[in-house]
Amino acid sequence: MQETVNDPLREYCSTNTTGTLCLLESAQLAGVKKFIFLSSIKVNGESTTDKPFSELDVPCTEDPYGLSKWEAEQGIAELCKSSATDYTIVRLPLVYGYGVKANFAKLIKLVNSKIPLPMGAINNKRSLLYIGNLTAALQAIIQNPNSKNKTYLLSDNNDVSTPDLVRAIAVAYGIKPKLIAVPVFLFKLLGIVTRKQKAISRLLGSLQVDSSKIRHDLNWQPPYTVAAGLAEMVSFERENSCKN
Repeated sequence: MQETVNDPLREYCSTNTTGTLCLLESAQLAGVKKFIFLSSIKVNGESTTDKPFSELDVPCTEDPYGLSKWEAEQGIAELCKSSATDYTIVRLPLVYGYGVKANFAKLIKLVNSKIPLPMGAINNKRSLLYIGNLTAALQAIIQNPNSKNKTYLLSDNNDVSTPDLVRAIAVAYGIKPKLIAVPVFLFKLLGIVTRKQKAISRLLGSLQVDSSKIRHDLNWQPPYTVAAGLAEMVSFERENSCKN
């Protein structure tokens, strides 16, 4: 999200698009029967308002990363038209678990600092995906022929608001959450002053995913709720901390 190169689209496409399609062509030559591509919900867009994203939505990419993933999806479908290799595309929201990085890791650090967080008045809904649910879904895709040449949106099917996520993280770490209800308009004003409107929009906005298609097609349910996923993440973290 903080590109420093002159042509971000070219850089993303070199890996996400060209690299993926080269890998698919090699897989086809090797006789691979199934190709699974982990795409991004950014193909659908950056936020939702009146309804969650679904597979029926017209793609609406807003950045080079999302566009590179969308172009890869189209290339995969084209290459598999006259091939013995079938494909499944899975568009992912934010994936969390042991070793998670970026903004999710920053939020965990803030919660563990035990300082009051000014997020209590935020009223949004975000779809997340625990790594355990992702791996379980991939296993179902591999085993179930109904996944052939399909595109799926995936999530925990347990959407949470930003304050709810803070509370869930605090519970997982065994600490008391500290939230202050700062008016949302102050966040927006801060975004304007600091020129970080996009970052503030991600904090305040909703991004919901309708994952009913994969649950229906493959008779699959995510084995972890957000609370259970966070609890296992913390357990792995503490276990590895003891080993080190």
